[in-house]
Amino acid sequence: MTSADTAPLTGGAAGDDARPVPQRLLAAATRLFADRGYDRTSVQEIVEAAGVTKGALYHYFGSKDDLLHEVYGRVLRLQQERLDAFAKADAPVERRLRDAAADVVVTTLENLDDTKIFFRSMHHLGPEKLAQVRAERRRYHERFRALVEEGQRAGVFTAATPADLVVDYHFGSVHHLGSWYHAGGALGPHEVADHLADMLLRVLRP
Repeated sequence: MTSADTAPLTGGAAGDDARPVPQRLLAAATRLFADRGYDRTSVQEIVEAAGVTKGALYHYFGSKDDLLHEVYGRVLRLQQERLDAFAKADAPVERRLRDAAADVVVTTLENLDDTKIFFRSMHHLGPEKLAQVRAERRRYHERFRALVEEGQRAGVFTAATPADLVVDYHFGSVHHLGSWYHAGGALGPHEVADHLADMLLRVLRP
């Protein structure tokens, strides 16, 4: 995986002509959704901020809610790809789970605007797109839970707490990040990730 794959997904100025049009549209939409809210942002404002035409937007995205769907979808795809790599790695299960637990924190914090926008506005998605996102998130959680269950079967992790509750415990913390984390604060993304991953491993200690 290249450094570009792991960089924050919203970087750059919306009018930067060096970037492909879809990236410019997503950057502009993300900034406007964050500043004004999804429902108070018009398609015209997005295309003006991106420096493109409405025709260009509709060429790449069928509607404004397609943009909202993609804002979160690209983060989730990155996280799924990285989780799959951790799960398949040749390493002890506790190392694979810790790496995965830390990574979802880092990738969430590095793309915090995207995730905050989506969870605040996801009710605007149509039923089909909303069901798709929920299915993708369920696949991610199930792959993460499988690592917990693997360690429980091997006796590396305690089985006293059901794996589902362990997963809910960790992702509850992840989903709460947007309510308190601020860039430039006392803890950086990797420090927060290390603390939360270590807490998870302590919960699972036999």
